[in-house]
Amino acid sequence: MTAPYVHHYGAAGGPALLALHGIKGHGARWRRMAETSLGDFSVIAPDLRGHGRSDHAPPWDTEAHVADMLAVLDARHLDRVDLLGHSFGGLIALRLAHAAPERVGRIVLLDPSVGLPAAQMHEQARRTLSPGFFADPEQARAERRSAWPAVSAATVEEEVAEHLVQRDDGTWQWRFEPAAVVTACSEMAGAAVTPPAAVPTLLVVARRSGFVRPEYVRACRATLGERLTVAELDAGHMLYLERPEETGELIRRFLAYPREGTARRR
Repeated sequence: MTAPYVHHYGAAGGPALLALHGIKGHGARWRRMAETSLGDFSVIAPDLRGHGRSDHAPPWDTEAHVADMLAVLDARHLDRVDLLGHSFGGLIALRLAHAAPERVGRIVLLDPSVGLPAAQMHEQARRTLSPGFFADPEQARAERRSAWPAVSAATVEEEVAEHLVQRDDGTWQWRFEPAAVVTACSEMAGAAVTPPAAVPTLLVVARRSGFVRPEYVRACRATLGERLTVAELDAGHMLYLERPEETGELIRRFLAYPREGTARRR
């Protein structure tokens, strides 16, 4: 397995923030929010294995993703960082925090996909097995506009430029491995994982998505108590693309609270 492909944004010497995208995504989706609201941070945004420009070979389970992220931190001599995870990236952030709590300062979870209904994930996995291909970039652009009605046209254009790739037969596809997404769907249907009790966490709920259920919020409160901050945005599941400034401001304010030992470099 080769090292993950990593995008970097913000201040090279700023507090390190490891940003993890969701299924079918890529690290460059963080660029707009990182540059508009998180410019003081050093945002490290890998393409998860099976996605983007990273290796698409298996294994694709959360343990493999956690190992990849620890390798990313080690390669940059980072002893401890804050974590930012959207959707499946939120589950990886949680698994990383439990596997190596000494490496994690704070966690930001953006509409995390944790403990989702098995039937919902089964249907998502079945759809992914036949991802569909596009005759040309315009067809892909139209599909993305339909899927992301609240996302700006500029962000859709960036998605097409970064994430669309031409196949040998001349058709086009999004740059992810369907089998990796199927594996992720299985992982997201597992038992709900809450943050470690000692790790301050911001949980941002997208009101229009339904991914984060009230019982999960209650479970996080029971585990974390005052270490949990909950915020809601009137947005769909892709909240950080729909409302990058507001999402970024929530993250910036939370991570600006005094904390000890975060983003230590060896």
